[in-house]
Amino acid sequence: MANLNWEGIYPAVLTPFDKHDDIDFSMFEKNTEAQIDAGVHGIILAGSLGEASALTSNEKFLLLEKAIEIVRGRVPIILNLTENTTKDAVEFAQRAEKIGANGLMVLPPMRYKADDREVVAYFKAIAQSTSLPILVYNNPVDYATYISLDMLEELLQEPTIQAVKESTRDLANVTRLKNRFGDRLKVLGGVDTICLESLMVGADGLVAGLVDAFPNETMALYNLVKAGEYSKAVELYRWFMPLLELDIHPKLIQYIKLAATYEGICTPYTRAPRLPLIGEEKVRIEKIIGDAIAVRPHLTALNYATN
Repeated sequence: MANLNWEGIYPAVLTPFDKHDDIDFSMFEKNTEAQIDAGVHGIILAGSLGEASALTSNEKFLLLEKAIEIVRGRVPIILNLTENTTKDAVEFAQRAEKIGANGLMVLPPMRYKADDREVVAYFKAIAQSTSLPILVYNNPVDYATYISLDMLEELLQEPTIQAVKESTRDLANVTRLKNRFGDRLKVLGGVDTICLESLMVGADGLVAGLVDAFPNETMALYNLVKAGEYSKAVELYRWFMPLLELDIHPKLIQYIKLAATYEGICTPYTRAPRLPLIGEEKVRIEKIIGDAIAVRPHLTALNYATN
């Protein structure tokens, strides 16, 4: 079984497309290098922000192959698993391991809202089919399934299930998880607008969204918390918040791709049914991004960066 410490910043990376609706692998490489240069601890492919719902399985595996070529072992590569049936999920996990993924982020069954017993059985079947470390994605707001502490207790019987992406939007759940499981379960905050609070109450790291556009600022925030520089972290966080709020909207992909395009590390294109921003919405989101960039902190000059 591969080993991951599940600590630090894990971008849920974007999947750039070109104007012909094909994956733009040169821009994917550019964004990936920007993440690694900033010091991230791993990358997660084909997550919600990576437009998992718009990618074919073959495209997801092609992304994995390209990421392996680009990353060259510098950070772990996690592939997101979103399948409708247990059989397909098992086959996906095994293929990901064969190609060379370092871990999996696994969502509950898609389309069918399984009950607790079914969800546990689904995760266990995947865990028993592969030696890859698994990050369980707990996001009842967007995916309707709540993975309770009791369910996680059952799941931890499987040694490959090692971490949870905590996206319930209930900050207290980080503490509940730490109180219940201690070091047995790593906790990664999954909601950008409470990322600082999550770290300060004990989350081991973040699966982040705006890091896709602002990797250096995200890493500075994490490093400041780890160094105990809380007042500087709060100051940076307050600058960041208007951007972080782009992560908690149904159009988060359009918004964050636009921000990353402003930074020169993505394209704005999404796959239909997602359409380009227009009118007042486009003006409003561009203003949020432009206003933040205009007053962005100089990390080194202000001693925000601690790495």
